Amino acid sequence: MSQWITAHEPWIRISFFVGILIVMALWEQLAPKRNRVAGRGGRWISHLGISLINTAAVRLLLPATAVGMAIIAENAGWGLLNRYPAPYWLQLAAGVVVLDLAIYLQHVMFHAVPMLWRLHRVHHADLDFDVTTGIRFHPFEILLSMLIKYAAIVAFGTPATAVLIFEVLLNATSMFNHGNVRLPRALDRWLRLLVVTPDMHRVHHSVAPHETNSNFGFNLPWWDRLLGTYKDQPEAGHEGMTIGLEGWHDEKRLERLPGILMLPFRYPSGDRYPINRRWR
Repeated sequence: MSQWITAHEPWIRISFFVGILIVMALWEQLAPKRNRVAGRGGRWISHLGISLINTAAVRLLLPATAVGMAIIAENAGWGLLNRYPAPYWLQLAAGVVVLDLAIYLQHVMFHAVPMLWRLHRVHHADLDFDVTTGIRFHPFEILLSMLIKYAAIVAFGTPATAVLIFEVLLNATSMFNHGNVRLPRALDRWLRLLVVTPDMHRVHHSVAPHETNSNFGFNLPWWDRLLGTYKDQPEAGHEGMTIGLEGWHDEKRLERLPGILMLPFRYPSGDRYPINRRWR
């Protein structure tokens, strides 16, 4: 099974990525939630470009993919599930849930530590909010995220199949919940019991810091509710809210690839968005 996953992982992931990107792009065209602020063409080229850079950085600079690390941990007997086996279905379910919690906690940490916020605000500096916002992350953040994922996989002994399922789900739900798409209010209310919806996550991209520091989940919506970071709706409404970061409106720097890559180094770190600013 491990050999089959290793051989087919890239094709599985790219197939889901392309398929969901196309579906979401069509949905955004047919039923948009908000009017666009920035153009689609330049942003999409930049966002797809940074996604390619991130993929290359992980492949070239790290010793293994997340799935590869799970196989290494299994062969070495590392982690809770490799020492204390459980039914396979339970290992799969628990593995996905634990990794999702790790990514939630990582997301909170990237909002709490000013140096990490410098990297993560590349994601928040997008002047618009659509499916490609879900792949707009600085390469340094992606590399750090993968190291955190390594640690979670090794500590829990997550099976390779669970890691692959989680990676596909995380990528798919990230593109889904960043979609500029309209959902009936009743359907959104039901869906957000199971998955983070676009209306739920859009609050997180509000220019208002107290809304930016809410709704950290990417995949499962439960952690925000359980840990007190859930906010139901933006105060200005979805059509009236402002997306992005306060005072950051230079489209040339914020939407073109070279400018996006330099964002952590060009702007001062003394802004009011990191969570710990609230207690100063």
